[in-house]
Amino acid sequence: MQARPDILVLGGGGRQGDAWMTGVLAGLEDARSIDFAKCDYLVGTSAGSIVAAKLISGRRLKRPAAEIAAADPDAGGERPPLAETLAEAALRLAAPLAGAGLRLGALPGELARSTALALMPSSGRETLDFTTAFPPDTTRFDGRLRVVAVDRRAGKRVVFGAPGAPEATVAEAVRASCALPFVFGAALIGGREYVDGATWTPTNADAAPAAQGAQVLILAPMASLHGPFVAALRAASRTAMLLEVAALRARGAQVRTVTPDRASAAAIGADLMADKGLDDTHAAGYAQGLGL
Repeated sequence: MQARPDILVLGGGGRQGDAWMTGVLAGLEDARSIDFAKCDYLVGTSAGSIVAAKLISGRRLKRPAAEIAAADPDAGGERPPLAETLAEAALRLAAPLAGAGLRLGALPGELARSTALALMPSSGRETLDFTTAFPPDTTRFDGRLRVVAVDRRAGKRVVFGAPGAPEATVAEAVRASCALPFVFGAALIGGREYVDGATWTPTNADAAPAAQGAQVLILAPMASLHGPFVAALRAASRTAMLLEVAALRARGAQVRTVTPDRASAAAIGADLMADKGLDDTHAAGYAQGLGL
């Protein structure tokens, strides 16, 4: 990667995904002299909304405590399996239809999600509060930040910060985007409950306001080709991401995706919400970013 993208899309991935994305972006900034805080748009889902909000707030991304002298020569250069390559080629050919397909699937998706989410408790084991991290007087929606959540009752995707979206502070929107059912309680904004944006898709890349010629970079912690995180969830995440990439390309955007390489996937492990090993995940992401 040689230049800053116009649009940065940051997907869901729990605490481990937050650490990995922060590391990758910091590595890219150091290797390529890129300032991601200056992107035209930043679209964040769940953990990605935290990283996006940090960038908007002007906070410098964390670097590993131990200096990494050089990138892994294999980082960023892994070839996907043949089946993966053929699938992506097919989606490229179907790109003109991808946007329409996603729109046609929105209503059934809303109905299914509203039914499923209605069965889930509003409360959770933990409570989220990002007010201290993103105080309303210093961190505001500036027209560039987009934070994805799902309206629990309607099952609809909501993009806070986009034109026509419900009013919310950045802290409230980030809490909504991270409100993983059964783990965190739903976020109440304007009398409506919102839950994790990843219950729509793990990346929501098609929500990016990409026009002809836009350069889009997607970081997708859950869409890695490598384990030990559950293979079925990785495959589903990657499929959703590739469909969204096809929709963006149909608009004329140039899209690049980055998912955890082998070293990063090993550091992330099987539990995306684990607190253990976050420094290792961050360092692996940083090394991967240096090599991109």
